Amino acid sequence: MGEPARQLDTIDVGRLYTAEDAAAYEARFAGVDAATMLGVLLRGELAGKVAAVSSFGAESAVLLHMVAQIDRDVPVIFTNTQKIFGETLAYRDGLAERLALTDLRVFRPDPRLLAAKDATGLRWSYDPDGCCDLRKVEPLRRALVPFEAWISGRKGFQAGTRTALPRFEADEGRLKINPLADWDKPRLDAYFAEHQFPRHPLEAQGYLSIGCAPCTSKVQPGEDPRAGRWRGWDKVECGIHVATKPGEDPVF
Repeated sequence: MGEPARQLDTIDVGRLYTAEDAAAYEARFAGVDAATMLGVLLRGELAGKVAAVSSFGAESAVLLHMVAQIDRDVPVIFTNTQKIFGETLAYRDGLAERLALTDLRVFRPDPRLLAAKDATGLRWSYDPDGCCDLRKVEPLRRALVPFEAWISGRKGFQAGTRTALPRFEADEGRLKINPLADWDKPRLDAYFAEHQFPRHPLEAQGYLSIGCAPCTSKVQPGEDPRAGRWRGWDKVECGIHVATKPGEDPVF
């Protein structure tokens, strides 16, 4: 028998981060603004060990601009689920060009898994969790293999489930950084205006949180910005944002 196949969802390099490590980073950067915090980390201990993960959605330009201002060579990971709005793909390309990102990495679902588990392409209609796992969670795990840490664009105001969002989490042994966790919508809008960034073309049509086309609908007045995601299902996250809880070991 030969060597067992290497698992692609394990970490190849560096340390494993725990909930205690995340808490220590939270305390270390308490009161430090997002751009300064990112500058310290991207030029310091996480240089070459971190990637930014972006959906190129309604508010993605803010975080991507902050990262590019510090180091435009930081890898930016985009998971193309093959159910993405065409407008998102066009917005991604235009924004990446404007910000002069040098390392945009696009990951897609494994075609063998799709053939086995979603041959019709309709799994989203009866098993959205399974669809997200195939089309987003598994590709992102592959994308993150070389990295100790990753940067997320989540904000606390986006949904009731995110109101207590910290800026640092331990996620499957990696350090996950949410620099904009405490930013609100007016602050994001002001940043867009200051830097004259183009808005995602679907935002003006009422799509305030933009994911895959079959599972994204317009948000009604008074609803959470993410209310249009998986409408009618008891589901609020795609599955990539399930952090390791305090006292638990990393899952691989």
